[in-house]
Amino acid sequence: MAQVQVQLKHVTKRFVTKTLGDVVAVDDFNFEVYEGECFSILGPSGCGKTTALRMIAGFEDLTEGEIYLSGRPVSSSRSNLYVPPEERDLGMVFQAFAVWPHKNVFENVAFPLRIKKVNRSEIERRVAEALRHTSLTGLERVFPSDLSGGQQQRIALARSIVTNPKVMLLDEPLSNLDPQLRETMRFELKELQRKFGFTIIFVTHDQSEAMAISDRMLVADMGKIMQIDTPENLYNKPINRFVHSFLGESTFLKVIIRDGQAYPEGDLEHPLDVPVPQGADREMIMASRPNAIELGAAGGYQTHIQTRIFLTDRTEYVVPIGNQTLKVQTPHRITFSQGESCSVRFVEPMWYPVEDEDAEKERQRRQLI
Repeated sequence: MAQVQVQLKHVTKRFVTKTLGDVVAVDDFNFEVYEGECFSILGPSGCGKTTALRMIAGFEDLTEGEIYLSGRPVSSSRSNLYVPPEERDLGMVFQAFAVWPHKNVFENVAFPLRIKKVNRSEIERRVAEALRHTSLTGLERVFPSDLSGGQQQRIALARSIVTNPKVMLLDEPLSNLDPQLRETMRFELKELQRKFGFTIIFVTHDQSEAMAISDRMLVADMGKIMQIDTPENLYNKPINRFVHSFLGESTFLKVIIRDGQAYPEGDLEHPLDVPVPQGADREMIMASRPNAIELGAAGGYQTHIQTRIFLTDRTEYVVPIGNQTLKVQTPHRITFSQGESCSVRFVEPMWYPVEDEDAEKERQRRQLI
């Protein structure tokens, strides 16, 4: 089994702000990242993901808890321990390219080695290798202002791998790139990981980006860990409504449970053809992916097409269900016209309690931090 490379034990970070008062940015984070793993932390603004990464890097000290790197404690509230960033043997790449405009490509990449007083021949060898692996060979004397955004991000990558770190911390490193280049850089990141064997901790709000490169993902909300699992399990078995809505498109239907049957709110005469889970509350939220709902002529809940939208890879329909509307996505071969009668059938929906409205208010408050 792979060795634990990074470990957070009961890590908490509190801030005091003038406008919002006390804020628990990271609330009792517990997780392990294994050697050679690509582990993503994702969630909306204010969920604590960047704060967690900064504490691992040593740019922020924790309020409570302990952080270990390769079994060595680097932050501990109990023993009042704090190891500075330069002594943590980490590579870092951030959203801003963070290249020095007054230094050419070679000097940008060589900078961390010069800080460590590595000898000249070793610097030249390691910089040449880093530039070769990031497709920057031949640009050693060029200045960043003469390069594209993608090339500037490669400088940051080369500078982070030149020290041969065991762990790479990536904070939204691709968000400033255009979509096509962003996709290319995802593959380049994974290829660099394969060549150098480092562990990646990747912070992002982009679900598709995280799912494309991660072995495991942590989804956070309002400073708390919601779920840690593989991308496939997180998508197919989200633990709560927030995770369901954050990972991929979702459609939610409020239902009333009566006599073992589920009725859409606003229509207590026509039950839905779904098995009701044991112990369900009187009011529940039924969650589905829009492309997992079957649209047909008969055999389910009878309704009609309210809106039809043709998209490049699917057709999207909006249908009324009780006093709510539901989004359904189908392949182009399934065709209904606006206003046409249809039926809706749910395939293995997930069930969640009715969400507390205060949760959404707190989520919006944290985005102001």
